[in-house]
Amino acid sequence: MLERLWAGWRSEYVSGFGPEGNNAPGTGESIFSRILGSGLPDDDTHIVHRGPLCFVILNAYPYTNGHCLVLPYRQVANLEDLPAAERDELWCTVRDATIALKVAYTPAGLNVGLNLGASAGGSVSQHLHVHLVPRWVGDTNFTVTVANTKVLSETLATTADRLRAAWPKGR
Repeated sequence: MLERLWAGWRSEYVSGFGPEGNNAPGTGESIFSRILGSGLPDDDTHIVHRGPLCFVILNAYPYTNGHCLVLPYRQVANLEDLPAAERDELWCTVRDATIALKVAYTPAGLNVGLNLGASAGGSVSQHLHVHLVPRWVGDTNFTVTVANTKVLSETLATTADRLRAAWPKGR
């Protein structure tokens, strides 16, 4: 019986949580804002798509292959605080990410949603983001069923390449 699965990479993620969640201590700058400000190339940060106001990044700790996030560049916590242009681009980008996921993964379905506020499950609640999670009939990675273990069959780099190749042209 498997009682432990080594996941040393999780310690960096978990240690980032404190009173400000997964934000820079003292500044409140979200992990997403820090990634954007890092100057690292999109291949290293797993940014899949950039639009004028919003971008798509892979979830670093995905539920399934293809789990991505759509969010504005600007750090904002509430949907109601998005101006019309940002709101419209956010939802158009969610639509385009949906198309890319369907082309790249042919899932049976998708979960699309937001966790607004820490009490709603938002680990980076200061920077709203829309989760897109591909789903298949009988999948077990979304709700763990055996020994709290998830199995992901590809690297984030491979996932990013697949989604970039499947991204709707001209968008």
